[in-house]
Amino acid sequence: MSLAVVTLKKGEGRLLKSGGMWIFDNEVASIMGSFVNGDIVLVHDFDGYPLGRGFINTNSRIVVRLLSRDENTVIDEEFFEKRVRDAWEYRKKVTDTSSCRVIFGEADFLPGFIVDKFSDVLVVQSLALGIDRYKEMLVELLKKVLAEDGIRICGVYERSDVKVRKQEGMEPYKGFIGEEFPTLVEIVENGVKYQVDVKDGQKTGFFLDQKYNRLAIQKLCRNARVLDCFTHTGSFALNAGYAGAKEVTGVDASQLAVDQATANAALNGLSDSVKFICEDVFDLLPKLEEKGEKYDVVILDPPAFTKSRSSVKNAVKGYREINLRAMKLVKDGGFLATCSCSHFMDYQLFTQTIGQAARNVHKRLRQVEYRTQAPDHPILWSADESYYLKFYIFSSLQRQIGKDEMIAGCFVNHNSECTESGIGK
Repeated sequence: MSLAVVTLKKGEGRLLKSGGMWIFDNEVASIMGSFVNGDIVLVHDFDGYPLGRGFINTNSRIVVRLLSRDENTVIDEEFFEKRVRDAWEYRKKVTDTSSCRVIFGEADFLPGFIVDKFSDVLVVQSLALGIDRYKEMLVELLKKVLAEDGIRICGVYERSDVKVRKQEGMEPYKGFIGEEFPTLVEIVENGVKYQVDVKDGQKTGFFLDQKYNRLAIQKLCRNARVLDCFTHTGSFALNAGYAGAKEVTGVDASQLAVDQATANAALNGLSDSVKFICEDVFDLLPKLEEKGEKYDVVILDPPAFTKSRSSVKNAVKGYREINLRAMKLVKDGGFLATCSCSHFMDYQLFTQTIGQAARNVHKRLRQVEYRTQAPDHPILWSADESYYLKFYIFSSLQRQIGKDEMIAGCFVNHNSECTESGIGK
């Protein structure tokens, strides 16, 4: 094990000291001793005070990913087994484990390592150089821990085909870990069946983080007319259909996603009530408005419009546009479910953006629920990257414009007096 020592600059390491897991390259004063990127190193404050040990990678802006705050901790198989076991024991207490995220990187103190379980199949993402050295060991340890609860894993597939690996000095990769197996896996979530394509589906094949948000919309959808935008493989639409919606339309720009969603509808016997179309949501919503279409429930589950701080401004425009268009399609007293999965579109900015959209279209929003990602994607305080999903359900009401507001021009000119959120106004 490397004995190299990373020493921080005076006044740096604030994120680490407040509970975070990362040290950035601009926080480092010196690195003393020999090492190879991916090795485990000691971390000291500017005055020599020990802060722990973690993986080093000078190819990355995140130069150290912390593993332990005790510099005397031995990082060996026993250490990793405890981390894996703790992650699984936590999931057993907080979620339905038939399909769930078993390991969520930094939030489970295994930085850069993600594992999703789909029935008896594991899908792995290895996103950091240091943890990549241990991925086979971690997979075997997880299979061992699951076997103790009678769960036999039939196959493991790696989906590390992501650009972020290049920032770590690694190439994107995907393929089997161990023996090959059929990569179309059937799961059941909230009573709904899905075929999950772990080989060619988005990310790990299915978005488990919305599990309980999908469940939350079921109670709103009985006998309802529902529009599900950015439907992907149809998960929100199918939950609406399963709950007894009379008519559901799911929309996605990917024909592959629409085909998968249509197959999932057939799998659940919902082909008559749940239909899918391949269209760009930004183009479709104005067309529906022009036709005078109205829905009892509109759902917005877009992909991340921003993956960096530099593009947040454009992302705000996108979120505002789809939300104001969606609000126009919701019947008075109907429901809007809207979310953002971008870490950089934080809670405050997302809320403000929805409020602006509501003002622009003279809507009064009554908040029903605010939710985040499912608990198998835990949010580690001081690790802001682990808190990324924001999910609102609103009841949407027509807002009457008063005489004074018309004179002030609040809804036309967006004067400074009217900058409060439209939510609940």
